[in-house]
Amino acid sequence: MRRWRVRFTIMQQDIRPLLAVDIIEQLHKQFALLSGGRGRDGAPIITFPEYSGFNELPDEDFVNVVTYLTSIPSLDAASIGFIIIIDRRRDKWSSVKASLARIAGAFPANLQLVLVLRPSRFFQRAIADIGIRLHREDFKMKVPIVMLNSLSDLHGYVDKGQLTCELGGSLQYCHSQWLHHRTAIENFAVTVKSTAQMLQKFGTDLSETELPNDVQCTKDLLTAHTEKRNKLKVGKHASTQPPGHCRGRNSLSLVNKTESHVLNPDEMDNQTTVERLMAQLDETENAFEQFWSKHHVKLEQCLQLRHFEQDFREVHTTSCLDSLMAALMWLSDLGDCVTGVEQILADLRRLETSAEKAQLQAGHGEQLIQSGHYAVDSIRPKCVELHHICDDFSNETKKKYDVLSKSLAIHTGIDKCGVYLLASQAVDKCQSQEGAETALLELENYMTTAEQQQLGQLKDLYNQNELVLTQPIKVKVQTALKRLEEAEEMFRKRRVSLKKLSAKQTRPVQPVAPRPEASPNYVMSRLCLSSQNQGLSFFTPRTHARTQTIMFSVVLSLYRHIMTELIETERLYVEELQSIMQGYAAALGDSELAHVIPAVLENNSDVLFGNLPEIYDFHNKMFLRELENCVEKPELVAKCFLKRKEELQVYEKYCQNKPRSEALWRQCGDSVFFQECQRRLDHKLSLDAYLLKPVQRITKYQLMLKEMLKCSRSSEGMAELEEALATVLEIIKSVNDSMHQIAITGFEGNLNDLGKLLMQGSFNVWADHKKGHSKVKDLARFKPMQRHLFLYNNMLLFCKKREETSDGHEKSPSYSFKHSLKMSAVGITENVKGDVKKFEIWYNGREEVYIIQVSA
Repeated sequence: MRRWRVRFTIMQQDIRPLLAVDIIEQLHKQFALLSGGRGRDGAPIITFPEYSGFNELPDEDFVNVVTYLTSIPSLDAASIGFIIIIDRRRDKWSSVKASLARIAGAFPANLQLVLVLRPSRFFQRAIADIGIRLHREDFKMKVPIVMLNSLSDLHGYVDKGQLTCELGGSLQYCHSQWLHHRTAIENFAVTVKSTAQMLQKFGTDLSETELPNDVQCTKDLLTAHTEKRNKLKVGKHASTQPPGHCRGRNSLSLVNKTESHVLNPDEMDNQTTVERLMAQLDETENAFEQFWSKHHVKLEQCLQLRHFEQDFREVHTTSCLDSLMAALMWLSDLGDCVTGVEQILADLRRLETSAEKAQLQAGHGEQLIQSGHYAVDSIRPKCVELHHICDDFSNETKKKYDVLSKSLAIHTGIDKCGVYLLASQAVDKCQSQEGAETALLELENYMTTAEQQQLGQLKDLYNQNELVLTQPIKVKVQTALKRLEEAEEMFRKRRVSLKKLSAKQTRPVQPVAPRPEASPNYVMSRLCLSSQNQGLSFFTPRTHARTQTIMFSVVLSLYRHIMTELIETERLYVEELQSIMQGYAAALGDSELAHVIPAVLENNSDVLFGNLPEIYDFHNKMFLRELENCVEKPELVAKCFLKRKEELQVYEKYCQNKPRSEALWRQCGDSVFFQECQRRLDHKLSLDAYLLKPVQRITKYQLMLKEMLKCSRSSEGMAELEEALATVLEIIKSVNDSMHQIAITGFEGNLNDLGKLLMQGSFNVWADHKKGHSKVKDLARFKPMQRHLFLYNNMLLFCKKREETSDGHEKSPSYSFKHSLKMSAVGITENVKGDVKKFEIWYNGREEVYIIQVSA
């Protein structure tokens, strides 16, 4: 504020010079003129033309006019001294005498020369010659007074180009236009000065305003100051326009002449004056705008601070930070059953939600601190307090989750024991061989189930967590373990008896050694490997037939499980796409929401949603129905993917548009429009999460196809699954390649002209270029360049990968084009210097050589 106040000093002076508007009537009389002419040394010329009432002019009028005229030329020109031309050719000697006397007594500036065109009549000329000799000393002039007989004599002292046509010269002069220019320029100068004073007063008022202590008053103050500043700016713009004939900052035209007109010195001074005033005005405006910018930022930061303080108080009261730890400690019970533990976990999650508000508030404060807020000393202690509370709560929450998860595992194990023991009661003794064999098979299935459900872990869990368990839980675990031991002992005894019953009438069978690939252990090992992700585990069966029966049953069950998951997730996927189309895309045409739709979305809905409608139609009308037809025949799934290979290419177009969609979402994602749409749909996640669904879905397909491939038993079905998987992987690769290609910047050619993209990846690159007879030697000493290579049919591109961030979001790579090689002139040498990881690319007869190594 102090800096820009100094710039107004000159324009704020109270000394007001004489202006043309003050003596406009006297100037209209034209008894004295400043035509703009100059003497040969640059002296300004003031002309006193013939004026019949000169002797009757009041002294005040004469002094004002002469004083005003002498103030117009520049100081440099005025310091030379003025040349006065008195035209009295048609007058008397008495008029000449009176003029000289009045000028001698009242001329306010330096005089260089007085030229008098004396009366042309013979008698008056004679009197003038005598009078000038007799009365020269009476005029008290220390400058020469030259009596001229004619205009030709005058031209001997002053060039014709500096004289008006009345004095035989060629200088163009219009008194009315001169007056118009003078008044306009002086009015503009007064306006510039008043504008500077107005800006200073407004700036002083702003700087002395006390900042409010609440949100609403701060908002009101910010609005009031902004509105006042905008009104002031509009009014200032209208009132500080330079005179109509002076507009244009590059070439100011002060006279309505042709372009060939040459400005006289006075007109040039006028132009300089206007330019100086405009420069002062620009400097004043710029200084004020700088001050306003800082003031406006301070008001906005003040509003941010008041919001932060208000939210901080609300977090303390509504979120009850002081009571969070107490509530957490109250949740000390470990639950008496699975449902009880789950209820405690739900209560714990609700407490976490309250703590999240404090964490968000602390993050907001950190953002204010990082942005250079003026009230850092006030914000930082509150952030420290919030972080301290949140950290303590988070640590205690982790401990609580750990204990509750163990409690839940123990209660779940107890329930499983109960179910196992209850189910075991259905196995009854059978006296017949057939009944004994059936009972034995059921018994072994129960034992297998027990192993699958890892009921034996209950004892380990109890031993590991005995110290944190409450006494009622300990009693329940001990009871369950005791019953489990009793059941296992019963099973062992029952198994022995059932084996004896089933073996009584069994005829001896000649044993046959199975082939290695048909060995149950071999098959079981393969099955276990393929089923690890499903958590399956089996005891080794007693017979080959029983092994194959169990294997087929489990594999079929697993296959159907994957098929069921594929169809159910497909239905959910279609429903989610439909909700996006109806809840968001269609809402853009809802008249009730028109006033909250972001302006940036106008004509840009295709950018935000891409070709999502096309994807939705494909899945809703075709793909989902075809998958549902495969429920009873899962082996037909592969054919669905192969049949719709072309339609699945829609994902490539969607993924290529995704960067543009994400950029648009960052501009308008927090708008009221999207919040209202999300509320109507009752979605827990915002739209951007749902716009990721197509990308996630195409990836999910290949995972499910891989799992199906692991469970396939038919060579024919396996071949089709492999082909379907290859199709989906090819689509994913195509999407990935296209995403990389659209991120290439700086390449002036057309990528479509380079042929098919065969490969792309990051490499270490050493360059070896021949220049004349010199060559870079010992490449291993130099640090390699990191380059991302794109190999096309027709060209090899060298790019530099760059990681970029935008507004705090995840990094998205881009590739700056550096160099290219035409494949028609490229040669390749493998195993450079015996290193299998390195190969050499040489170009145009080894004019350029590059050593390439796969980047670690």
